Amino acid sequence: METNKYSKAIDTHPFTLTDEEVSKKVNDLIAEKYSENNNPGVYKKLYSCIDLTSLNTTDSNESIWKFAEKINKFDGSNPEMDNVAAICVYPNFARTVKEALTADVKIACVAGGFPSSQTFSEIKVAETSLAVADGADEIDVVINVGKFLDGEYEEMCEELTEIKEACRHASLKVILETGALQNVKNIHNAAILSLYCGADFLKTSTGKGYPGATPEAAYVMCHAVLSYHTKTGRKIGLKMSGGIATTEDAVKYYTIIKETLGEEWCHNSLFRIGASRLADNLLSKIEG
Repeated sequence: METNKYSKAIDTHPFTLTDEEVSKKVNDLIAEKYSENNNPGVYKKLYSCIDLTSLNTTDSNESIWKFAEKINKFDGSNPEMDNVAAICVYPNFARTVKEALTADVKIACVAGGFPSSQTFSEIKVAETSLAVADGADEIDVVINVGKFLDGEYEEMCEELTEIKEACRHASLKVILETGALQNVKNIHNAAILSLYCGADFLKTSTGKGYPGATPEAAYVMCHAVLSYHTKTGRKIGLKMSGGIATTEDAVKYYTIIKETLGEEWCHNSLFRIGASRLADNLLSKIEG
């Protein structure tokens, strides 16, 4: 009976395009619309949508403090540009960022057994709760991909719902790990189930171990968000992450979101790019 509830959620939002059809639509869309979005105004907007990320084995309190100070230093340095949207770190550094950060920038933490999501549900909930208590404004977690691919929707969704409750006031960004999901149908269904569990953002990838964001995945996720918004009135954000380093790539994702969901989604309240190298590349473009 419970499983039917989740299958019904998927059936409420049908997606009938094949992988090949999605690829063609994406290529046509980019060919037609990319050039009009490839300009300094969009570069500046993209910069303000970045989740500036440090997720390294070598991260320390000192290195993360300096990372936050870099964002503080940028704040107000260019009156024509907004700062990045968020600083994204491991959950044990939430307190460090909270203490170091003076800029009006969100604190995002990966949690829930990131990046594999392979640990006890109790650990995922506790890690989320601790990160929020230490100052996280946003929590990025990966779905249990193994359970999803095995059709164990109830277990996957109950865990996500518990994590959402542990977020309290913080936003929940659910990572689908699209590179592990094999086809567009799986990406769409995983997106719908995540939305059903209360996701505030859908995110493509961890950038760890599997192929990262693709324009095709972004297109499919946009359609899931559009269908959900049409039926519920809820606006869900999208975060592109995993290998997005060039200005050209960033503009492609911006174009897909703008043309599929509309201009209202092209703001950091509903659109993010998880990146570290992209910020410097955008600045280089903006500054000529």
